[in-house]
Amino acid sequence: MSSTGNGGGGERRAGSAGSAAARARLRRAARPAAPQPPAGRRRGGTVEAPAAARPDQPAPTLAVAEPGVRAGLRSRPGLPFPGGPADAPGGRGAPGEGSLLNMLKVAIAILDTAGRVVLWSPAAEELLGWPNELLVGRRIDELIPDREQVARIRAAIQDTLRHGRWAGHAELRDRDGAPVAVDARISLLVDGDGTPFLQVNMAEAAAVRAVERDLAVRDALFEQSPLGIAIMDTDLRYTAVNQTLAEMNGITLDDHVGRTTGETLPERTADEITAIQRQVLATGEPVIDVTLASPVTTRAGYRSISYSRMTDRSGRVLGISGTVMDVTERYRAVAKVEHARRRLSLLNEFGSRVGDLLDASRIAQELAGSVVPRLSDHSAVILLQAVAHGDDLPRHGHDRRTSLLQLGTASVQDGPEVEVMLRRGARITFAEDSVCGRVLRTGVPELLSGAEQLDDVTYPGDPKTQAARDLGVHSMLVVPLRARGIVIGLLLVSRAGYREGFDRDDLAFTVELADRAGSSLDNARLYARERTAALTLQRTLLPQQVPQPTGVEVAYRYVPGSSGTEVGGDWFDVIPLPGDRTALVVGDVMGHGLRAAATMGRLRTAVRVLAALDLPPDVLLRHVHELADDLAQGPDEALLATCVYAVFDPATARLTVAKAGHIPPVLVVPGEDVAEPTHNGGPLPGGAGRILDLPSGAPLGVGGVPFESVELKIPEGSLLALCTDGLVESRDKDLDVGLGRLITVLQEPYASIQAACEAVLDTMEQGREPDDVALLLARLGHGQAGTPTAGWTLPAEPTAVSRARRLVRATLVEWGVEELTDTAELLVSELVTNAVRYASAPIGVRLTLGETLLVEISDPLPDPPRERHAAEADEGGRGLELVHLLALHWGARAEGIGKVVWFEQALPGSEPDGS
Repeated sequence: MSSTGNGGGGERRAGSAGSAAARARLRRAARPAAPQPPAGRRRGGTVEAPAAARPDQPAPTLAVAEPGVRAGLRSRPGLPFPGGPADAPGGRGAPGEGSLLNMLKVAIAILDTAGRVVLWSPAAEELLGWPNELLVGRRIDELIPDREQVARIRAAIQDTLRHGRWAGHAELRDRDGAPVAVDARISLLVDGDGTPFLQVNMAEAAAVRAVERDLAVRDALFEQSPLGIAIMDTDLRYTAVNQTLAEMNGITLDDHVGRTTGETLPERTADEITAIQRQVLATGEPVIDVTLASPVTTRAGYRSISYSRMTDRSGRVLGISGTVMDVTERYRAVAKVEHARRRLSLLNEFGSRVGDLLDASRIAQELAGSVVPRLSDHSAVILLQAVAHGDDLPRHGHDRRTSLLQLGTASVQDGPEVEVMLRRGARITFAEDSVCGRVLRTGVPELLSGAEQLDDVTYPGDPKTQAARDLGVHSMLVVPLRARGIVIGLLLVSRAGYREGFDRDDLAFTVELADRAGSSLDNARLYARERTAALTLQRTLLPQQVPQPTGVEVAYRYVPGSSGTEVGGDWFDVIPLPGDRTALVVGDVMGHGLRAAATMGRLRTAVRVLAALDLPPDVLLRHVHELADDLAQGPDEALLATCVYAVFDPATARLTVAKAGHIPPVLVVPGEDVAEPTHNGGPLPGGAGRILDLPSGAPLGVGGVPFESVELKIPEGSLLALCTDGLVESRDKDLDVGLGRLITVLQEPYASIQAACEAVLDTMEQGREPDDVALLLARLGHGQAGTPTAGWTLPAEPTAVSRARRLVRATLVEWGVEELTDTAELLVSELVTNAVRYASAPIGVRLTLGETLLVEISDPLPDPPRERHAAEADEGGRGLELVHLLALHWGARAEGIGKVVWFEQALPGSEPDGS
């Protein structure tokens, strides 16, 4: 390389030797560790010099530390150079491949005062493409073909020699001739011999701008961010925090740096946050948006914290970064929405729980239980007695004489104080000027806070007030329960202990809940009133006194439907018939309510009237069916009812049964091991049960299927069970299952027939339909022990009349009732004469001495006798008229293919019943 200096060759060689020595010293002292430079770039076998920077470019100052020392100062022995054993690659603090210096490569060149290159670093070789061996010893001007830029560089060198430093930027040309914009710093260096040198630090301008931009963004985000930002090292100590976080924590910036979270925040909150920080540092898994209560008591609220682990480009863990955001408003908005959702859920849940309830006491208890503990700690539902009992609402205002019952209670705890304050079923009294009195009169809810207001709830000195004070009650809502504009009760809810007191939102919600409950309670009241009326009507129409006929012991039960069902049309009846016979009836009118009960009463009356005619069971059911249109509930509603009708004759031990679409009867026959049948009032021995196989028959009002009677011979002491379908039907089981259960129960021995009735009801299917139940049990015997009877069969001849007279006289004398002989002979002769006149088959005569003398004359003719009034000139036609005048009772009934005409006479000394 040629020199442009003015000295001779010796001088040049001396200068070169001196420069070489200086260059060697500088290489040893200042060569940085850098990657190997790329191979030199050439064009056409020549080395291209870089173009000079334009003098019109501004010279910005780089925000980097300036190496070197001031002019005129000699360097002192420094600290150990970085890169020793402690900073070796792989050790703690070793720069990684992703270090910032790798991104922002700083090229170093050493020039002498004449501008010749003394040292050209590998970073400079990589930046401009010029190899070290081509540049050392040459003037830097040769890289800058632009003369203006050369002049500016020379001026910069002179300025550095005068002031010790220079900063600016330039545009150089790389070996390929492409422009490279650089930021440059020139510093004056002096070696140990006092020889001055110029150190030039260059970095690519684009990389410098990128770093400046990133730093500016970092500063803007860090200092101007509305989020609190913290940087922590691997010991979880703050290395940097922004002003926002410092204000959040109420601690200055300096008080954060070097401290841990546990040293800056309250202990309870710090422990929770520190656990999260350690987890993030250990696992590298970020934690995002964890909501915690604010640790600063002066700024109550909520914070969202997020942490992530920081690593450099080589993967070395540097610490963690965190952001803190005040989410108090968001949390409260979400909490308010969730609060409203829970309130709506409570309303819906309460509505679903009481929607199908028609019992005021159960609704009151559901209301009290629904608000504890979600709304309150204690609750009480107080209702007017009229609501609880299904009476009409009062038309006058409420005063201290208004009868109130506490029907619903709930509490989060138990104890004697709770029992005093919330005793279910207690009668509530209050002063007219008390809170309860005001709310009952005005219907305006009240919110009470503090002991003074709570003392005024009912009346001074109320033990419930002292109990509430002992429980720590501090806030209470007294809300009216309204229906049809009338206050029908009160809902009292209270909070105790450390729980926050009620506010206006709580009051508004409780009023909404109470209004819904008031509608349900009023519906329950109306239902209870209608059900009470229907029950009253039904019980009035059912038998008030059930007779105990001869040879039959009866037990019965009637169970109304559950509170979820209206009263039905089930009924039963026991009807005494002539000749000590008994009719047993059980029926069921389809439908519920008052109209079903009224129809049941009309149907029962029709059956009793037709039973008085002593008709066979199938004939009676046919006549009732023919009356269906008249017995129906209305012209547009047909009668639909089922019925079973049975007639038992203890004298013959025969049971005649017919049914119209009803549940079949069950018969339990005593076992063979029973020594002798028990009498009425005695225990039931049990036995073998079975369902009576009867023609089904169509329900009354349907028609199309004829009714048929079945006659059975009944062993003495047998138990007959008649019931309605409510006893044996269930939602998920067949009818046969219920009947089988009934048979199983009745086959067991019992102390009495009444105990058997209770046992049947106790074993009713729990899942059965909530319908009415009518149950009729009858123990069938063969009449009272020792009852005198006598009977004969006579031919249908004229001599039968005189023979019947003699047999009757002899029998009555034998029984000791001679006083009845004359009348009995006369009436028997009249009836036998009629039978002989019209019948051609044998005639039967039977006498029974019980509470009256019963005389029965049977013949095979089905036509009943007709009573007529004979004229004075008529020779006959007065037989039945005599029977009517002289007998206590008389009548006729069908039996088999014929009939039986009977009459009764009062025994001597007995008073006739006048019927």
